[in-house]
Amino acid sequence: MSRRKLVVGNWKMNGMRAHLDEVEAIGRVAAAHPAVEVGLCLPATLIMAGSERRGAAFIGAQNCHMDISGAYTGSLSAEMLLEAGASWVITGHSERREARGETNADIAAKSAAAHRVGMKVILCVGETLEVRDAGQAEEVVAAQLLASLPEGASADWLAIAYEPIWAIGTGRIPTMEAVAEMHAALRAALASRIGAAEADAMRILYGGSMNGDNATDLLAIADVDGGLIGGASLSATKFAPIIEAADQRMAAAA
Repeated sequence: MSRRKLVVGNWKMNGMRAHLDEVEAIGRVAAAHPAVEVGLCLPATLIMAGSERRGAAFIGAQNCHMDISGAYTGSLSAEMLLEAGASWVITGHSERREARGETNADIAAKSAAAHRVGMKVILCVGETLEVRDAGQAEEVVAAQLLASLPEGASADWLAIAYEPIWAIGTGRIPTMEAVAEMHAALRAALASRIGAAEADAMRILYGGSMNGDNATDLLAIADVDGGLIGGASLSATKFAPIIEAADQRMAAAA
């Protein structure tokens, strides 16, 4: 089936109010390529202001708490983020799994909490270089996905992002064949849990150093339905070629 390409920027801990012009510019790029769904997951401090200047792009958050409220100093609930203007949220990013010790159960709970308040979710999974070199990447990442998948997972509100951890921010990427094999394995794992039809509808993004130079090749892979973009999403100049590549793939599939 033809799945609409989804291209999402993850600004991580970058961005001040002075950078809102880039949000606006990316919104204009999104408007010029309506066949592609475009979003920016901003730091929490910019969500409200960014949502006012987003244009045709959606605004997302980079994390949420699994509870709706409570004595959790420094945390933000999905409901709070939704009220601020975020319609999507990233869960399970490797930087939080690795540095914050978030478990698969935590990720499933956070994803479910976001869905309960009406947000959509990009759930991240991926392997270390050690796992890749041991020849266990597909097995390990598929198991991680199934352990992180919330109850009631549906393509209506959930997308998956595959992040080869060793490729994030390094400029290195797996071979196109390895990316294709991983995405196909993840779709098969989804089918085993939620059924073939729902798995076929769910978008699986590539999240390891996609940029304007490699986006066309990556997005041509059958099971790559878009990208979760880091550094290349911080400016419209660098982000636009990825969006354009996604639009070209949509046109080719039409």
